[in-house]
Amino acid sequence: MDEAQAPGGAQWAAVAAHLRRAARSAEAPWLHGEVAARMAARLAMIRAQPQRVLEWWPALGQGAMLHERCRGARFERYEDDAELAARSSAAARWWSPQRWRPQPARHPGRPPDEGAADLVWANMMLHWDAEPLTTMRRWHAALATGGFVMFSCFGPDTLRELRVLYRRLGWGAPAHDYIDMHDLGDAMLRAGFAEPVMDMERLTLTWADADALLAELRTLGGNAAAGRRAGLRTPRWRDALCREIAALAGPDGRPALSFEIVYGHAFKPAPRVAMPARETTVSVEALRRTARDRRRS
Repeated sequence: MDEAQAPGGAQWAAVAAHLRRAARSAEAPWLHGEVAARMAARLAMIRAQPQRVLEWWPALGQGAMLHERCRGARFERYEDDAELAARSSAAARWWSPQRWRPQPARHPGRPPDEGAADLVWANMMLHWDAEPLTTMRRWHAALATGGFVMFSCFGPDTLRELRVLYRRLGWGAPAHDYIDMHDLGDAMLRAGFAEPVMDMERLTLTWADADALLAELRTLGGNAAAGRRAGLRTPRWRDALCREIAALAGPDGRPALSFEIVYGHAFKPAPRVAMPARETTVSVEALRRTARDRRRS
């Protein structure tokens, strides 16, 4: 990770600002809910039935489908941000099928209990994380042996058309670079997980016009690219952007953008048992006799 990406740097100040805006929003972006439903459908591929579920940054993730598929499980939530933690707890009282049971809330910054979860669920949050490997290690610690993690995030082809547009006009980057799924899989192994499975899909979203497109992008987060413009843009610049976005329209007249959605899951294996080193002492004379016997035979 370079200096521009270090937590607390200018780049990730934009991430913190996005999280604050997200905490004030009435609900998570609808795209997060769509991805959550697709990720929840993947639970059918896993035989294990989790009884203890830890939702990571759930305020951004729309976990209703997860709760529907894991009825009877005990849910716990972890947020890094205090405002998001408050919103997450309030939302859980309404859409959780476990709402009549007490739901433990994690204080921001307090690490989850080690080995207490059968499933760690992290929907559409990892692309905002300044240290994904550190977070994966925290997932690993929170899981019981045999437990598994499921996560989703944006991949590097997200906003491909907008990135090309910005480069052509010399405007820097419209968003920070998202991590390739193969690199995420390697990070899972480094974090101690076994059998990581990574896949991706591309979604193409269309809008009625440029204004609707920009409004949607604001719900998904701001620009956290290290080389983004530091000051505010002018209305003239926004008008130019809208004209360029209108040029992205297809035959139906609707501007379109691509989103790469990366999915991953992996298991926490049993710890390896260290085998004691074996030491054998053989005399030189014995080795010579063995060598002579081999030559004779």
